[in-house]
Amino acid sequence: MNLENDRYQLSGGVDPLDLVAQYGCPLYIYDTAIMERQYKRIQSAFKVKRLKINYACKALSNINVLKFFNTLGSGLDTVSIQEVEMGLKVGFKKEDIIYTPNCVSIEEIEEATALGVRINIDNLSILEQFGQLHPNIPVCIRINPHIMAGGNSKISVGHIDSKFGISFHQMPLVKRIVESTGLAIEGLHMHTGSGIIDADVFLRGAEILLNVASDFENLDYIDFGSGFKVPYKEGDSATDIEELGTKISERFNDFCADYGRDLCLMFEPGKFLVSEAGYFLAKVNVIKQTTSTVFAGIDSGLNHLIRPMFYDAYHEITNISKPLTKKRFYTVVGYICETDTFGINRRISEINEGDILCIHNAGAYCFSMASNYNSRFRPAEVMIYNGQAHLVRERETMDDLLRNQVEMSFATAPTTPALAEK
Repeated sequence: MNLENDRYQLSGGVDPLDLVAQYGCPLYIYDTAIMERQYKRIQSAFKVKRLKINYACKALSNINVLKFFNTLGSGLDTVSIQEVEMGLKVGFKKEDIIYTPNCVSIEEIEEATALGVRINIDNLSILEQFGQLHPNIPVCIRINPHIMAGGNSKISVGHIDSKFGISFHQMPLVKRIVESTGLAIEGLHMHTGSGIIDADVFLRGAEILLNVASDFENLDYIDFGSGFKVPYKEGDSATDIEELGTKISERFNDFCADYGRDLCLMFEPGKFLVSEAGYFLAKVNVIKQTTSTVFAGIDSGLNHLIRPMFYDAYHEITNISKPLTKKRFYTVVGYICETDTFGINRRISEINEGDILCIHNAGAYCFSMASNYNSRFRPAEVMIYNGQAHLVRERETMDDLLRNQVEMSFATAPTTPALAEK
């Protein structure tokens, strides 16, 4: 979002305030030009014979986002049977969808198997069950490299006590299962966390994964996961994807030469592709001053964007109604009956009731984690494509809130057995 002529603009000159006037607040906006830019950065960064980018759709699962990445040639990283079905529904080929669940039942894995997508298994129990049921269906194995990485303990998933993946120290057990069942292993996978800055973290994980890969003869691909960090404010650190691409490509190409054929290098970015493409707009309901704090209370809360409360995540906040006024300090809070604070003592252009605030980096894990807490409706979503705005999700109504509830009938004067006896 660029500031031009005292007004903020999105791709194609779209004015976000015009979108508020048309679709109301609160409102999510996604800019596909930024998604495409990020996708092409990864494509250009890695110089290998075979590269596959699988969009991690849990980050933002609107079907139009999925469709857009399909047009770019992306595959799809899924973690539930519902995401698999959505991917197939919008046109992804089954071989371009990889299903990487955690702690699901063998029955759900059977559903995904029946749909023909790639299966990624992350525990020994399911691996053994699957090998006995489907010894002729190739699978991928998720390895836990025992690396603590990521911007928050809740999004670090590759450490020794993580519930994700099979410890690389358990490879003898994996080999025993593979040999006993005749199971074919087509790929190896790891994912250490989200918000990783240091390329050396990826390289340490890569060494572990490639060392394991050398013990499997018929691999087709190796999936290095993702976790690339994006900037959340001016001057913020971020993954140098170009530097990482150079280092990983060199090491991967050397491995392929030793292995005897060109394997496919896979990544599964989510946040890197959509975070910066998203904007969340909310109206200021009230300015409230206490003895020490000036609150700007908006028409949203943790029901719509929970990351600051859940992860202590930082999101830049700007006043797009009056971007050039004198800056003052505000604590931006929501309307939920909880402590739902978006930012504390933020320096923002002077805010008045009725102004529209923009919460930036709202493309990843924002709407996808939204809820109906406090019986509030979830917002509308708009996508900017080729400079034009398109409504891609309508704002919820009371009908949506009540749709799956089943209403009972109650007697006007309830009785209990104890009362009846008296």
